[in-house]
Amino acid sequence: METFESLVRAEFAPKNTYLNTASTGLLPARTVAALHAAALSLAEGVPQDMFADVEACRAAFARIVGVSASRVAAGASVAVHSGLIAAALPEGAEVLTAEADFSSLVNPFHVRRDLKVRSVPLERLAESVRPDTALVAVSAVQSADGRIADLPAIREAARAHGARTFIDVSQAVGWLPLAADDFDYVSSVAYKWVVCPRGVAFLVVPEDFGGLTPVFAGWAAGEHPWDSTYGPVKELAHSARRFDESPALLAYTGARHSLALVEELGVAAVHAHDLSLADRFRAGLATLGHEPVPAPGSAIVSVPGLGQRQPELSRAGVEVSDRAGNLRAAFHLYNTPADVDRLLDVLSG
Repeated sequence: METFESLVRAEFAPKNTYLNTASTGLLPARTVAALHAAALSLAEGVPQDMFADVEACRAAFARIVGVSASRVAAGASVAVHSGLIAAALPEGAEVLTAEADFSSLVNPFHVRRDLKVRSVPLERLAESVRPDTALVAVSAVQSADGRIADLPAIREAARAHGARTFIDVSQAVGWLPLAADDFDYVSSVAYKWVVCPRGVAFLVVPEDFGGLTPVFAGWAAGEHPWDSTYGPVKELAHSARRFDESPALLAYTGARHSLALVEELGVAAVHAHDLSLADRFRAGLATLGHEPVPAPGSAIVSVPGLGQRQPELSRAGVEVSDRAGNLRAAFHLYNTPADVDRLLDVLSG
């Protein structure tokens, strides 16, 4: 019987100490093999049915976040999904965001000059919802420092005031257990914690589509795509697929296998693994006299003032990020206690 460790070791063999999943996740061996086979099929003139891979990815992501596949649209970026939601808001609507949240989430609302975008500190988001708030948009886990939003409080405050919720789970899905059904819109890229190729993203919408208009719908958004290739699309998909972008097929072919691995491992097991490593790093930092940004329960640990050491760490074979002046380390399923100790050892030098 395969264990968590044996599954991971069969799929990943990094040549360095890679602690940068918050930037880009490593690809599993099965995904690399699938990409190679699909690319070869294109080179040889016998392309695989990669549209079937898109549907498999849609279903897998739906299972991971706990919704029906009919509510999931397939795309390529959170920014496009944010723009879709921004386009649906009425003139003068207030959008409440967290200060310094990731630009792909918040910028599309700022581009619409007729919206009122209000930003508050993350910890005050729930208490800042008011009767004229139309939408609360926030990342479940902050990219810059790993802080986790109080999603239950945000959900309840939004419901109390009749506001919709839009949650970016790009830095959460794959390691943090989530219930997407609790929110109106949920979006995520897949090249981080669910270890997919870049070019895959998902959007969860309500069963009634939440007032969204498929403003960029092309043939792939038709109920019968191959009958929707010329002229106006006569019948949009009856599901969230009406919000699909024409998919980057090679990326989705790889993603199918990455998402299958995440499901095999189980998000709960990944969560426990990742947090044990993050806590080990926090304890080690204390012995070195460093204090990370408070982010209890997060797989991302950011240390103020140490961001400038990122180039030195990279030269030593330890990959982390410099974000907002913080040294940001992200601990994921392919990392080990030895990886944590290696980072601490270089930092102590």
